[in-house]
Amino acid sequence: MEYIPEMKDDVDSWQEVQLVYSSALKEIGTKLEILNDEFAHVHQYNPIEHIKSRIKSSESIVKKLRKNGYETTIPNMVKYVNDIAGIRVICSFTSDIYRIAEMLINQSDIKVVSVKDYILNPKDSGYKSYHLIVTVPVFLSDRILDVKVEIQIRTVAMDFWASLEHKIHYKFEGNAPEHIKRELVECAMMVSDLDAKMLSLNEEIQSLK
Repeated sequence: MEYIPEMKDDVDSWQEVQLVYSSALKEIGTKLEILNDEFAHVHQYNPIEHIKSRIKSSESIVKKLRKNGYETTIPNMVKYVNDIAGIRVICSFTSDIYRIAEMLINQSDIKVVSVKDYILNPKDSGYKSYHLIVTVPVFLSDRILDVKVEIQIRTVAMDFWASLEHKIHYKFEGNAPEHIKRELVECAMMVSDLDAKMLSLNEEIQSLK
């Protein structure tokens, strides 16, 4: 059943939203940990370096709704904002990104809403990452809800670049000087080269084993 908040006052409704989306993050987090453990058992290495999760703040959600021309209501938050619950998966190598995505997508209770591959098709800024919007069932005492979660999968190097770009974006309120934008794109290319070299080196090491 698609998640629709019960009609209460705004405070109670927002607390319910936080509960439901926090539960969805736990469901996805547990799945990722199990997949990582199984992969280590079978292949003797962990594809996931670490996992970060967060619930988007009410202020950020309101800002996003207003930007897209929607009334700032609790039901609109759930209907139109796909990244209220977000989880970021940091991997060692680019090959791990697609491997993890495939393992998640193949789980019978995961439904894929959208896929954006910013690795094959980077943003103009140089940003690279693999984005999935999925729904995962959350089992409550009286019902089962399908809740949306945004999953970002990237390498350590991609995450380092994205963190710096994010800080610069907010410092300049999205209007960074052109020379800084150009240098960020150059850094993104260096990150891509580093990822490719590290992947090649790892494949050579594995072949020697």
